[in-house]
Amino acid sequence: MDFADYQLENFFDELFEAQGRPRLGSKLLVEKIESLSDENLLTKQKAAETMLLQMGITFAVYGSDEGAEKIFPFDIIPRIIDGKEWSRIESGLQQRIFALNAFLDDIYHERKIIKDRIVPEDVILSSRTYRKECEGFKPPRSIWCHVTGTDLVRDRDGTFYVLEDNLRCPSGVSYVLENRQLLKRTFPQVFEASNVRPVDDYPNRLLDILEYLVPENVSNPTIGVLTPGSYNSAYFEHSFLARQMGVELLEGQDLVVYDGFVHMQTTKGLQKVDVLYRRIDDDFIDPLVFRPDSLLGVPGIMEVYKSGRLAMANAPGTGVADDKVVYAYIPKIIKYYTGEEPILPNVPTYICSDAKERSFVLDNLDKLVVKAANESGGYGMLVGPHASQEERDKFAALIQENPRNYMAQPTLALSRAPTITGDTIEGRHVDLRPYILYGEDIYVLPGGLTRVALRKGSLVVNSSQGGGSKDSWVVDPSK
Repeated sequence: MDFADYQLENFFDELFEAQGRPRLGSKLLVEKIESLSDENLLTKQKAAETMLLQMGITFAVYGSDEGAEKIFPFDIIPRIIDGKEWSRIESGLQQRIFALNAFLDDIYHERKIIKDRIVPEDVILSSRTYRKECEGFKPPRSIWCHVTGTDLVRDRDGTFYVLEDNLRCPSGVSYVLENRQLLKRTFPQVFEASNVRPVDDYPNRLLDILEYLVPENVSNPTIGVLTPGSYNSAYFEHSFLARQMGVELLEGQDLVVYDGFVHMQTTKGLQKVDVLYRRIDDDFIDPLVFRPDSLLGVPGIMEVYKSGRLAMANAPGTGVADDKVVYAYIPKIIKYYTGEEPILPNVPTYICSDAKERSFVLDNLDKLVVKAANESGGYGMLVGPHASQEERDKFAALIQENPRNYMAQPTLALSRAPTITGDTIEGRHVDLRPYILYGEDIYVLPGGLTRVALRKGSLVVNSSQGGGSKDSWVVDPSK
């Protein structure tokens, strides 16, 4: 299958720098694909999809009529990022996560950034994810955001922008690891010759962080992944990571607070738990502190956590740092805590609680993307240029009713990557979610999850909205 008819269409293309001219590090892959017949390439794609099915790599779509579980669509043509370019992304993410962690520690303690009028107090205190219960609390090692998934997009000129941060329960890293295994089998020679940076040690690095959080004087810790259960959309990932790390997979009903500690119930009686990688949102983790109707959490767990007899990653309260309105202040937050300009820029953002910016947004809904402050997964979002007048009118009413809950951004010309569509290859829009681990140092997984909008022209890449994924290769072609 060749790329003779592949059209760049005035977008930044992740594989080609010009028509028929592969980018640095992409030449071997392009040559391999062009050496295959159409039938052979499509057979490889079908084989990968079959392996996904056999491996049970699924996610749940809430409200779907197609059943509880879906196979996460996967495209076998990887996205390639040059190692030198990746170095800048890596530095920018390390800078950003360091600043966000300092910000979280500050707002729950001295609030210097508020006193110095860098971020308005009402923006913080009105955030639905600000946790008053965490005020004055110091998490183990003073780390709040142990695992972050930061979404990046590339505009037409090739510039990477941070689209949003995910500090609560970021998902998707299991797909990164499984996608890599599939691609190693699909293009083994190309993979080997391209000097692709490895991702396979992520579970070990995550485990290192969890062990770093173990309370003092605990010599033989019990570590677990706390999941909402099999009906959660990311349950595959929870069980996958627990298995890869060799730790317990636990639900709230498996745990009980007894004698000042959290214990799991086993056939041999109660066993103390020391660290939890928490994949349950704050609201549901402790019905005695947050939502009293929650059946997913553990009554009393927050008291044990705040006493220092249990560590959790991520810390409760981190959500305020990925509030989509707080996002607009992150360049100032980075400057405040590091003294540096942001290495990775934000997308320009309009805050609807500001009367002047709100007026601009309402007058330009047909040109903007509007997002709710605390939604994720592509929900609570309006893509203005692709929306109907009825949808725009609905969002205008929502914005006027609750301005604090909305922000807007210009519609970027997201970069595209060659993707198998039917029996041909066409460009489809992509984003990138690298995963950042904060322990003794800040580690960025090379590449991360490339999500692809499988519908032609669509800018929405979320799996819950019909998107798929690609393997992301960070390559060092000079080696």
